[in-house]
Amino acid sequence: MSGDGLISVEEALTRLLSGAVPLRSEDIALSRANGRVLARDLAAHRDQPPFPASAMDGYAVRAEDIAAPPAHLTVIGEAPAGHAFNGRVGPGEAVRIFTGAPVPEGADTILIQENATREGERVTVLEAAAPGRFIRAAGLDFAQGEVLLAQGRRLGFRELALAAAMNHGSVSVHRKPKVAVLATGDELVAPGGDPAADQIIASNDTGLAAFVEDCGGEAIMLGIARDTHEALAERIRAAQAAGADILVTLGGASVGDHDLVQDALGNAGMDLSFWRIAMRPGKPLMAGRIDNMRVLGLPGNPVSSLVCALLFLKPLILALSGHPDAARPRREMLPLASPVPANDRREDYLRASLVFGDDGVERVQPFERQDSSMLATFARADALVVRPPHAKALEPGAPVPVLRLHRG
Repeated sequence: MSGDGLISVEEALTRLLSGAVPLRSEDIALSRANGRVLARDLAAHRDQPPFPASAMDGYAVRAEDIAAPPAHLTVIGEAPAGHAFNGRVGPGEAVRIFTGAPVPEGADTILIQENATREGERVTVLEAAAPGRFIRAAGLDFAQGEVLLAQGRRLGFRELALAAAMNHGSVSVHRKPKVAVLATGDELVAPGGDPAADQIIASNDTGLAAFVEDCGGEAIMLGIARDTHEALAERIRAAQAAGADILVTLGGASVGDHDLVQDALGNAGMDLSFWRIAMRPGKPLMAGRIDNMRVLGLPGNPVSSLVCALLFLKPLILALSGHPDAARPRREMLPLASPVPANDRREDYLRASLVFGDDGVERVQPFERQDSSMLATFARADALVVRPPHAKALEPGAPVPVLRLHRG
């Protein structure tokens, strides 16, 4: 901690994530599990494929019968996918077979249809095939009992397809964190409202709720609380009644005469963990707990609140969701497209665009104006350039750490 009471971003994140263990598990239908995190290992309920299966359309035959083309075979039946041929393929015989169908007994290879001609029930072999050709062995993909998806794995489209193939109709996942979002301030009017001359439209809570959903949480909109202890206390109780795991407040956490949020949270029993971070934008950030509900007080400026959400709220949601990668957002190194000045003692997050030069190399271009109230600029940004405390001035081409901003 510095002499002015500011703590580093790294220390703040460490404190915030301390004790953030995954929430309890619940069993849900596989169709509803997209984006959720497994609470238990997932093992296959069956082999895949469960039987030797044809990989091509053609004829199930004995390799020795087609070793010397042009051989002639007699078709004795048919095996479409989902309908096995229950007889046995003997010498000089063939079964018409389609992709995915079980290979009948007696057959040990597939004569693909391109390598055969047929007249009635008589097939002429045009090209030989070795034993096992175009046959997928039982268990080729995976075997019954094999653990293919481990606890902590986030379920995306590939994992869900695999779980379905493993014959799981439901899965055990960690519960989604419930995140209550509370905007504060007499100056705020809900979108679509009729603001007075001295009021502005509330935007942070709308953006934060969408951000929460993107991170895998369940957003609970608490609306706008006016600048009174009574209004704030009522909304804090509403968050508790809703079973919120995290309460996010927006604005009012500073120490001005009209900044009442920290007092209201203290009156509700909050144990304050930290307040004020050595970062820009977002210095007046607060964290604590009220019983089992975590509290994160974000700045009122729109860009400040959204940058802080990326750095702090997202890792907290991921940790409570059971995600194994709940540390700070991943950074990558990219060259600058323009110079940047030296930095002061606060870690700086510069909004920037990503550009490609004539050489095809991707570079990062910080915007000239970095005011933390400018949402239009932030919406155009592709990335944040991270400037460590006391970083020296850099010229174009110098590598800098970058956080990409994924567009919706």
